Amino acid sequence: MVSSQMLSHISNKVPYFKNEEKKRAFLEVIGALVLRIISLRKGAEILDMEEQVLLKILDDLGYSFSYLEDEDVVREREWKV
Repeated sequence: MVSSQMLSHISNKVPYFKNEEKKRAFLEVIGALVLRIISLRKGAEILDMEEQVLLKILDDLGYSFSYLEDEDVVREREWKV
């Protein structure tokens, strides 16, 4: 079982939010995005921010969010103009 102290340690690493509750919500949104449970729009709504702001934060953290399926991303990367 994960302790409250361990979760606090993890959420303290989130640089974009000061409020502990907002930090935890952000971590939950990231998890839900990775699992494709929610859309980017829903994640932004949960965090009360614009989609572009959430995309910028995800990009800053090194998480490249994509609306495409994995095979579409590979195909897109190989495509030349």
